Amino acid sequence: MKITLLTVGKTDIDWVKQGLEMYRSRLVHYIPFLVTELPALKGVGSFSPAQIKEKEGERILSAIKPGDDVILLDERGLTFRSVDFAAYLQKKLSAGGKDIVFVIGGAYGFSQAVYDRANGKLSLSEMTFSHQMVRTVFAEQLYRAFTIIKGDPYHNEG
Repeated sequence: MKITLLTVGKTDIDWVKQGLEMYRSRLVHYIPFLVTELPALKGVGSFSPAQIKEKEGERILSAIKPGDDVILLDERGLTFRSVDFAAYLQKKLSAGGKDIVFVIGGAYGFSQAVYDRANGKLSLSEMTFSHQMVRTVFAEQLYRAFTIIKGDPYHNEG
């Protein structure tokens, strides 16, 4: 079993890359954790947002295996406190067998086909973050969840 963070496009923001790498290196002590960046679409200047979502959706779906448990990071998804996200993750891990793929879409979100394939949706906040920034924020929350699950010092519950 492994966890993959699947993203659309690469990030060009140094602190996002550094933060993501820091949490990726910490997470591998708990579970195999991969970050897969799908290439950004080229030549889309004349495309509508719906067309961009469709093209990105095709790339996302081609990167997902049939048995994967796919969770979209989406503003309309479930929201959790960190301890509750840890419990949600623990339940998925206990079910076993399936790789978990968390997906961060592009600037316009997901196509309907991606929503139809997803097993769930998760929101990090009611606020909107850039799709690049979400990478680091999510990786930190995933790391925090594992420290809560394992009882390691990191999370302080007040």
